[in-house]
Amino acid sequence: MLRPPRHRAADARRPFLPYRCRAAAYPLHEVGAIPLGAHDAASPRLALRWLQERTRHVADQLDAPHAQPALCWLTDEAEHERALAYLTAGTGYQLTFHDENTRYVLVAHPTGAMP
Repeated sequence: MLRPPRHRAADARRPFLPYRCRAAAYPLHEVGAIPLGAHDAASPRLALRWLQERTRHVADQLDAPHAQPALCWLTDEAEHERALAYLTAGTGYQLTFHDENTRYVLVAHPTGAMP
């Protein structure tokens, strides 16, 4: 018989990391996503930094025309400030770009904001 997991008290040795970051690829005509990475960050700025690094990694794997939107985002300081403002205010931030066969979604959010 399956039982719901018991909630354990936070481990005093592990710091509370309030931001969760994830990246996934959603291939066209596929049911599930392909995880491209996950990270827990201690601050909005560190969450944004992870989004930037992961976006750079994904863009490096794409052909130049499809990488262009991600590369533009990487140099858009105003958009980075907007993302940081969202995260600081307790709202999630999502970045999506695609090639002809796959949609790439990178998201960061406070741990209480999304499942």
